[in-house]
Amino acid sequence: MKNFMRSNLMKQILKFGIVGGIAFLIDYVVLFCCKEYFGLGVFISAATGFTVSVIYNYIASVKWVFDVDKEKDSKRNFIIFIVLSIIGLIITEVIMWMGTDLIHIHYLIVKIFATAIVMVFNFVTRKMFLE
Repeated sequence: MKNFMRSNLMKQILKFGIVGGIAFLIDYVVLFCCKEYFGLGVFISAATGFTVSVIYNYIASVKWVFDVDKEKDSKRNFIIFIVLSIIGLIITEVIMWMGTDLIHIHYLIVKIFATAIVMVFNFVTRKMFLE
């Protein structure tokens, strides 16, 4: 039984990693394009990239990664997902601010660090609240 549970958890973590990797690419490219091509500030660009990637992430997570409780209302699941994503966005923005304004690290490097932290937060909280 333990091996089965570990195996399922490992598959889920792998799927989450794939979805998260694609979401990261979407987030990173949108951040870069907003900042470099449209001249938006780092924080607006980061929020825009994060928002676009959350839409993709929600669809992929509910359909492929998490065994979403079908008994729960899909609107409720979406609201939970959005609330957790907003918390993740706040964490991202704080890390972006600290890294770029306080420590003066290039925004694309800070984004990688922020994404790693928020990815762990996302997996744990989505597993807790969506399954």
